[in-house]
Amino acid sequence: MSAERSTPPLADYDGLPVATLRHRVRSLTTEQMRDLIAYESSHGNRFQVLEILKSRLAELEAGARPSGGDQEFQPETPDAPRGGSAVSPGGQGPAGNPPPHGVPAQPARPKGDFRPGGF
Repeated sequence: MSAERSTPPLADYDGLPVATLRHRVRSLTTEQMRDLIAYESSHGNRFQVLEILKSRLAELEAGARPSGGDQEFQPETPDAPRGGSAVSPGGQGPAGNPPPHGVPAQPARPKGDFRPGGF
C-alpha cells in the first residue's frame, strides 16, 4: 500500500458491519486484500476483522479466484425514510375509555359496595 493512499479499496469500509465484511471482500484481488490488511492494521487494528482478511488472503494465495460480485450493491445500507403515515384516519382503532383507575383529572372512586371499616 502506498504512503499516499489512506483509503481502503472498499467503499464505506470503516462503516461496514463485521458480519457483511466476509462477503464483501470476496470480490477483491490479492493485491487489494494486502492493501486492506495494511489499512486495517494501521487504522482500526481489529483482531476479528484482521482474521477475516488474512483468511481470505490465504485462500487467494492458495488459488481461489475473486468472485464477480458488485461492490456497489450494499444491502446493509437501509433506504432513506419516506415519511408520512401509511395509516388513514379510517384505519384507526376506536377511541378507548380511560383506564379503570381513573385519569389525573378524575381520580378513582371507590366501588359502590365498599364500606370503609365495615365487613
